[in-house]
Amino acid sequence: MRRIKLTVAYDGTDYSGWQSQNNADTVEDRLDEALRSLLIDCHDPLLVESGEVGSIITGASRTDSGVHAEGNVAVFDTEARMAADRFAYALNTRLPEDIRILRSEEVPVDFHPRYSPSHKTYEYQILNTSIPIPTYTRYMHHIYEDIDINKMREAVDLFIGEHDFSAFCSAGAQVKSKVRTITALSIDEASIDPKPCRIIRIRVTGTGFLYNMVRIIAGTLIEVGLGRRSIDTVRQAIETGDRQLAGPTAPARGLTLKQIIYD
Repeated sequence: MRRIKLTVAYDGTDYSGWQSQNNADTVEDRLDEALRSLLIDCHDPLLVESGEVGSIITGASRTDSGVHAEGNVAVFDTEARMAADRFAYALNTRLPEDIRILRSEEVPVDFHPRYSPSHKTYEYQILNTSIPIPTYTRYMHHIYEDIDINKMREAVDLFIGEHDFSAFCSAGAQVKSKVRTITALSIDEASIDPKPCRIIRIRVTGTGFLYNMVRIIAGTLIEVGLGRRSIDTVRQAIETGDRQLAGPTAPARGLTLKQIIYD
C-alpha cells in the first residue's frame, strides 16, 4: 500500500467548506469523486476489493464555507502503479476549475495530515477603500472606513506565544483544550490603483487553530484599527477568555489557508 499526499488549492466561494456534508457541495466531495473515478480507471485493487464507502481522502484543515486555500493538504491510500507526481495531473483533468492539485507525492504510510506536527499559515485580506472593487472583493473583506494599521500592529505581540484562546473561538468547538500556540503574526499593506485604495494583509502562523480563531483575531484587529476596541480590551480578552471582549468573526471571503509545513 502507498500513501499519496496532495497539496490542494481552491476558491472556496461556491463551496460549503472542505468537509463532506449532506445536501451540500464541498471541496472534499469533489476531490473524492475525482479520485474514485481515477482509481477505478487504474483498476486499483485497494479500492475495488474493499468496496470502501464514505470519503477515501483525509484532509488536514476543514476550512469553513467560503474560505479559500493555496496549500491545504490531503492524503489517500492506493495500490495503483501510477507515479506519485502524476496523480496531480490526472486528478486536475477531472476536477472543476476552482479546485486544483498543485503537487502530489508519496509519503510514509504513517503520515497523517491532521495529527503529524505542523505549522499552518493563514492570511486574511482586507480591501480598504471607499468603494468596493469587484475584481478584489471575492477574496477580500471590504471596509470603507480608514483603518489605522499602526494601531493594529500595537496589538500583535499580545497574540504571540502559547495562550488560552477561548475568547477567539466560536461556540460549538468540540475540543478538550483551547490552548494554542501562535508563532508569528504580521500585518502589512500595499497601495493599489485607483488610489487611495489599499490592501491590508494579516498573516498568522501557528501549530494549530480553534474553530474560527483566525477570523475572530482578524475581526478583533480590524476593530482596533477602526478605533472601536482598545489594546487593553484585547489583552483582557486573552487573559480572561471572555468571548464578549474579542471582536466579531470577520467574513470568510477574506481568509486563505496559505501553507502547511510539517515538522
